Amino acid sequence: MDYTTLSRISLKNLTVMHVLLMTHSVTQTAEILCVTPSSVSKALGQLKSDLNDELFFRRGNQLMPTQYALSMGPAIHNVLSNISGIFEQGEFAPERFGGSLSLAMRESTFELFAPTLCDISQKLGANAQLSISTKEQFSFEALLSGKLDFLLLPHDVSQPPTLSKSLVWQTILEDEMVCLMNPNHPLASVELDIDGYLSCRHINVIDKDLSEPYFEQTLTQHHGARQIAMRVADFGSAASTCHHSNYLFTCSKRWAETALQAKGLVAKPLPFDYGQVAYSLVWNTVSLNNPACRWLHSQLIAKS
Repeated sequence: MDYTTLSRISLKNLTVMHVLLMTHSVTQTAEILCVTPSSVSKALGQLKSDLNDELFFRRGNQLMPTQYALSMGPAIHNVLSNISGIFEQGEFAPERFGGSLSLAMRESTFELFAPTLCDISQKLGANAQLSISTKEQFSFEALLSGKLDFLLLPHDVSQPPTLSKSLVWQTILEDEMVCLMNPNHPLASVELDIDGYLSCRHINVIDKDLSEPYFEQTLTQHHGARQIAMRVADFGSAASTCHHSNYLFTCSKRWAETALQAKGLVAKPLPFDYGQVAYSLVWNTVSLNNPACRWLHSQLIAKS
């Protein structure tokens, strides 16, 4: 380890770099850190010199990170989280917290967890913020780089969601799958069997991060592939489509029992073995060095 080089690196500069990677803006970074824009620019200039890289280039009104800067993101997040854990000891008081916490999830997941999330928000201090983004906006990479504290999503329990050893998965809610259909659908008044299921056209929800669902693989291997008529962005869009068509939508039973978009649709058990499904909380191991993140984690897993 080169202690001489490390002694020249400023923790303040690393903090500036971390926030710049999230905001892509000198002005916003200065506001978050409660310093002047010139102070941010000075720190960035020092890092450019220390690391021998431009780190950011300007595109319109935004600073876009170089590939080297992006590659540094997870490492800087780990360093700052570990240092934060050293200095932030003692019991966390949510009512005195004035910072921000962040989660990302599908819109459909929010419908299930809205009561819990609203309760968490009301326990936090008046100046605190709970930011909830869509999974499409922030996903696994954001957990690794520190742009996001937690991810909450439905998935097949048997499906290995990511290969990163830095990410931890914990089941919060176990679930099962059902098939939704219009009440006027020909199959609505009869028992759903595999022939009927495969004879219909289906709606599928797009997910660019997770591999092909286990239930899809099992169905194809043992019975045959579904006929996908439409691919949509989220559960709500799929349920709305069911109301206006004879397409089938396979989804979370818990969501179907909760969501307003699913009201009035007929739900039937799937006619084949599809494994286990659940809603899981995902986080970067170093995030729990932060007392606020530990508190939020405890509130979310209390749902399980």
